Amino acid sequence: MQLSAADRPAVLLIVNPHAASVTRERRELVAAALARRTALEVASTEYAGQGREFAAGAARAGQQLIVTLGGDGTVNEAVNGIGAGSRVALFPLPGGSANVLARMLGIPGELVDATGMLLGALRDGRLRSVDLAAVNDRLFTFCSGVGFDAAVVERVDARPAAKRRFGPWFFAATAASTFLRGYARGHVPRLALVAADGERIPGLTAIIQNGRPYTYFGSRPVDLSRHAGLESGSLAGAVLTDVSPLALPAIARRALSFGRAIAEDPRVAEIAPSAQVTISAEGEERLPLHVDGDFIGRVREARYAVLPRALRVPLALYSAAPGVTR
Repeated sequence: MQLSAADRPAVLLIVNPHAASVTRERRELVAAALARRTALEVASTEYAGQGREFAAGAARAGQQLIVTLGGDGTVNEAVNGIGAGSRVALFPLPGGSANVLARMLGIPGELVDATGMLLGALRDGRLRSVDLAAVNDRLFTFCSGVGFDAAVVERVDARPAAKRRFGPWFFAATAASTFLRGYARGHVPRLALVAADGERIPGLTAIIQNGRPYTYFGSRPVDLSRHAGLESGSLAGAVLTDVSPLALPAIARRALSFGRAIAEDPRVAEIAPSAQVTISAEGEERLPLHVDGDFIGRVREARYAVLPRALRVPLALYSAAPGVTR
């Protein structure tokens, strides 16, 4: 598929003005660059979920490309508005603190460079399809977590100003605090993961990946499972089986070491690549759940599935991404 080159393509720019690195000047720079090449509409989000509404309206109206200027939460909302298998393409510009999907797609971290790549993609016009994943009724692009991982995200999301100011350092401090307050004392809901082949893995937290890496700490990728990939046609990830006072510091050191995957730690059970995964609460307490780094609630059960080739991205992006399958 190609974006229309004969006419100015219809583009919606969704801006999250509260994202970590979004300013008025940056928004105006992107809008001015796009307005010269496209039939542009700009929409700024004012509340959670509005990005999904904007994207759904653009898809119904037949717009060809949705550009996001925000973090991974803004991207997730846009993807859920576009829907799986849509002919509408997505281009995520870096506006958050991590910008995980943008980095996976090979988009530069500097907004000027990323905007230049966007304009080049508009000239080229060719599209490529990559995988999406879903948990219950929510789509996600690169990862989802149940248990400790999601409990940390819940607490981080509750303090957006600190999240914006301190980025990964606030996440790390919140992870340590969450661990010491509950998980180190055994006050933690247990879960069990069942893969499509029937293998059952009990644990305390589970992370499901649709892409690789799991996330970034500043400029450093945090590798969980090496089986993940945006074109793999399967889900990957791991279950943390031990959160003793000695376990998490050792796992954290492994996470921040180049060339080492967290799933290689003996206290982590790696999930074999699978098209479907189910995670259930072992007790009465509901499990915290996040998608793409945004907390979305507590559940008794999380049912995951991969959706192969369900999202269109400009080809120039994905072919530039390092370490991806082709």
